[in-house]
Amino acid sequence: MKPFFTVLIVLLSLCYPLAVYFGLQYFDVRYLALLLLTLGVARSLSAGAAASGSRWLMVLILAVLAGWTWVSGDALALKLYPVLISFNLLVLFGWSLRQPQTVVERLARLKEPELPPSGVTYTRKVTKVWCLFFAANGCIALATVLYGDDALWTLYNGLISYLLMGTLMTAELLVRRRVKREQHG
Repeated sequence: MKPFFTVLIVLLSLCYPLAVYFGLQYFDVRYLALLLLTLGVARSLSAGAAASGSRWLMVLILAVLAGWTWVSGDALALKLYPVLISFNLLVLFGWSLRQPQTVVERLARLKEPELPPSGVTYTRKVTKVWCLFFAANGCIALATVLYGDDALWTLYNGLISYLLMGTLMTAELLVRRRVKREQHG
């Protein structure tokens, strides 16, 4: 049941900008605040034990945003969710740069447990690239909240940011293959 629950939470998170966009047209913003809080609690409950400390901080922040939305009747706080996700990932990846193994190295070791030193160096560089991506993505997401309309916010946070992320993943995969090929032959 847990894998199904996790997949469901991921899908709901991906659809969040669309849900907010259409929800703002048909429902009172206060009910969308409940969606934000529910999604935050569900994400936290589906997180692994390693995320136990930070997951409840995220729930607290989302509860404050949901409360702000409920009291003010303003959708601004609802739109900050993608900004918080980018910031959270920036903190996670950035924090891992100060650890013996970065997030990217841990993921790489799932496939290649005996990662060579050159692989460790490479994963550190990739972690830095992801930090830059999450910083830029968070800033653009925040700009769409502060200066864009609902349609622009939805377009960037519900489509463009995912396309950029997919492009970065694909580019990294191609670079990794080239680097491995050069090292082995």
